[in-house]
Amino acid sequence: MPSDFSQKPRVGIPYRTRKEELTGQRDKYERYCDGVRRAGGEPVEVSLALSPDELKETACSLDAFVLPGSPADVEPSRFHAARNPECGDPDPSREQTDFALLKHAFAEHKPVLAICFGVQSLNVYLEGSLIQDIPSEVRSGIQHVWKKDATEPFHLIRIEPGSRLDQLAGKSEVRVNSSHHQSVLELGRGLRVTARAPDEVVEAVEWMGDSNWVTGVQWHPERMIDSDSLAQALFSELVKAAHKAPVHS
Repeated sequence: MPSDFSQKPRVGIPYRTRKEELTGQRDKYERYCDGVRRAGGEPVEVSLALSPDELKETACSLDAFVLPGSPADVEPSRFHAARNPECGDPDPSREQTDFALLKHAFAEHKPVLAICFGVQSLNVYLEGSLIQDIPSEVRSGIQHVWKKDATEPFHLIRIEPGSRLDQLAGKSEVRVNSSHHQSVLELGRGLRVTARAPDEVVEAVEWMGDSNWVTGVQWHPERMIDSDSLAQALFSELVKAAHKAPVHS
């Protein structure tokens, strides 16, 4: 871990999908890297093609993690569910990478910011389950899915008082963007819900199992980093938590 604030924490960010890594499609991935840089961290690319030993070695060299969004969906068998016909294809390489990084982060008390697919991955890793398709499973007037060729949707979320998110936002309601068709259903062990949409869809969670900084949000703060103070604060707090995390040999 960095010994002082003059050193930049190394923040590991797995590629969004194996396909994007292979084809060099980086425009959306770079937004996460930019969020980390602006917060004073050093983004470190984590390949989805690493062997278990290589991934373990890489994780040990990192101080914190951002689990980004992805067009893939978590494999439903991982949370003991039958597949909804609207569930998208999984990306096994991304799932294996996320789970290995989370195992290391929890064992070594390294902070994690999990975004969109990342929060779904976090919840399933902690033995929770997912709503596989909000439009077909939730009665809602809220537009969560960003449809092709349409304007990005935004909606309000209600933040739980006293939560980490409440402290960062400084208010009980904020407006966030939305680009997902899945969300948390049964909460993973050690997590608490810290924000919901008006239709009760879970929008944020945080880890309560110990003092480690692990926060998951369903929206995309990396796309709001230019103008939104909460988006900026999420990346900044991750980097601060990396500075404060204990050193492990």
